[in-house]
Parts: sequence; C-alpha cells; structure tokens
Amino acid sequence: MIKRTLHGLAVGATGLFSRILPDRVPVTFVGEDAARELCEALARTGARKVLVVTDAVLAEIGIVGRISQALEAAGVASVTYDGVEPDPTFAQVEAGLELLRREDCDAVLALGGGSPMDAAKVIAATATNGGDARKIEGLFKVREAPVPIYAIPTTAGTGSEVTLAAVVSETESHVKRFFVDPKLLPDMAALDPTLMTGLPPRVTAATGMDALTHAVESFIATTAKPQTEAWATAAVKLIFANLPTAHANGNDLQARKAMALASYYAGLAFTRTNVGYVHAIAHTFGALYGTPHGWANSIALPHVLEFSLPSVVDRLARLGDAIGVAGSSAEERARAFIAAVRDLKAKVEIPETLEALRAEDVPRIAQQALAEAHMNYPVPRYMEQGDCEALLRGMVGAA
Repeated sequence: MIKRTLHGLAVGATGLFSRILPDRVPVTFVGEDAARELCEALARTGARKVLVVTDAVLAEIGIVGRISQALEAAGVASVTYDGVEPDPTFAQVEAGLELLRREDCDAVLALGGGSPMDAAKVIAATATNGGDARKIEGLFKVREAPVPIYAIPTTAGTGSEVTLAAVVSETESHVKRFFVDPKLLPDMAALDPTLMTGLPPRVTAATGMDALTHAVESFIATTAKPQTEAWATAAVKLIFANLPTAHANGNDLQARKAMALASYYAGLAFTRTNVGYVHAIAHTFGALYGTPHGWANSIALPHVLEFSLPSVVDRLARLGDAIGVAGSSAEERARAFIAAVRDLKAKVEIPETLEALRAEDVPRIAQQALAEAHMNYPVPRYMEQGDCEALLRGMVGAA
C-alpha cells in the first residue's frame, strides 16, 4: 500500500510536469530534400562550424558524407565524431565534447538513430554547463542553454528528434543514466526518407515497433491529454498502414516517410506523458542481454497490454477503432487491437518470446523493471512483483 501511495504521488508530479511543459517543437523539414533544407536553414542561423555526431556505420556507407557536403554547400564547415555506439557511454560523450572544443564548433548536428541523438544532446549541454556530463544527469539540471542542437534521424523509431530526454550508460555497469530537460529539445529536425532506405528489415521492424510502443504507452498513460492522444493515434494509424511495406521494401519512399512521421508523432506524445511497464521491462532486457530496445519493446508490448486490459478497455478500443478492427463491444475491440499488435509483429518477423531470457533471471528482471516503473511511470494498472514475474514467464523463449 505504501509503495502504491508513493507511486501515485510520483505520477501526480509527472502529470503536473507534463502540463507545464512548453509547447515548443523543433522547426521540422519533411520529405526527400529535408536534410538539405535543414542544412541551409542551419546556415542562416550564423553557425560557423558544426560537430556532426554519428556512428561509424553511417560514415562508412556515405550518409555522413552527404550531410557534410550539404553543410559545405550552405557555407558551414563541419567536423565528424563517429564514435557513438549503441547505448552511448560517458566516455563517448567526453570524446565528442573534446572534439567540439578542439575544433571550436558552435553547433551540434545529431545524425543517426537514438544513440547518436542521445550523445549529441548531452555533448551540447555539457559544453555549456561545466564540462562534466554527470553533473547534469537527472531532471532539470541543464542550467545554461546548450550549444544549438539539430537532428536528422536515419531510423524511424526513437522520436528523439522531438524529445527532451537523453540516456547515457555507465561503461562498466551498463546502468543507464537519464537526462531530462526542455533545453535538450533540438532546434530543428529533418525527416528525410532517402536517408532511411538502407535500413535492414530487422532494424526497420524493431524501430517501427519501438515507435508503436511509444504511441500506445502514451495513449494509455494516466497523464494522457487530448493533444497527446491525437499524436499517438496518428502514429498508430501510420505504423499499421506502413510498417509492413517499409519492412518488405526498404526503398519505398512513401512508406519510409510515413514511418518517419509516425516516429515523430509518437515522440511528441510520449515526451509529454512518459512511458510505462513495457519500457521498464525492455530497459532491463537491454541491460542484461543487450537486446535492441525496439525488439525488447515489441516482445513485451502485447503481454503488458493484456495485463493492463481491465483498466484500459475503452482506450484500447479507441485505438482498435483507429485501425479498423472488428468487434461489437469495447472489450472485443480492445482485445482485437492486442491481436492486431501480435499480427503486426508476425508480419515483420518479431517473435513472441525472447530467446535470451532465462527463467532463473525472471525475479531479478521483475524487481528491476518495477523499481524503474514505480519511480514515476503513469501506468494505468499497478503491477506487483508476482504479476510481473508471471508476465515475464510468458516471454521466456524455448530452451
């Protein structure tokens, strides 16, 4: 009872936070020339030299070169830090910050998926806030405005281009440290489908389901409001209509554009509501097994929705209506929506269970996931340790 009361107080604070969040969103360019348009707009701000924060793969396949050329054509010099890896570490942030200072960069451009964007945000904020990233970890610790941040996502999943959060991992323990502050919101973003055509089907599936999880968890959160519901609904409709096509044919620019918009809308929604048990479980899978975040979210999502069903029948029924499921009652349409999630997962070849998950790890994973979620996640139905363990056993893969 005490834990539930403390959780309720924390969620109340989260709800207050969501109501006072500024409505600012990045200036956003959408379409096949979006990246070039962002570079030209960036030049008009007076920036002299940009630190492009990215990963080695994007450098190797030429996407970084394309952006550097676009910046140069717009009259802006650039230098590239391509040392970001999945789940960026403080060491990577420090290396990027050192390069920014050595090269006297006055802007940061995040190019890639969630990891480069997380690293770029923390680099930009650390540069103007004392030089030690650990001192700005947590809520509202960014006192001074960061170096201007620009974002060009090359995946359609995290929505980081419109969120005010970043995550950095400890090198040894892999514990994730969260940075949350409105000042981390990028100034501009470009949704350019031409930069996403090379994504492998497995990455397309995982990132697309990550966006779906953001949208659904935002929609059923107790902190949801009409605007976040509208964004989340738009994202859900776009994902169901376009993810199978993007997965089957990565060169379909219309499907890629639709998925980029879906991720964007989902990002706008969940950054104002927070997430839920799906993310808490997925974070633990990632820390323990190295499971890609979107993949982990996808596996946990239908299980958590089924647990939440008594409290979210009407909300899931509304999402079911948005994608056109059948059912004469709200409960039938809610269950049909969960079935549609499972069907979508099957279409993009994501399994129901996690092969790496071991039965003996279940109690520890449940404890860690609940500890995270019960800090302040606005979940619609409270989960006890036994509930979480039972749910996790349904995700254990075949021996």
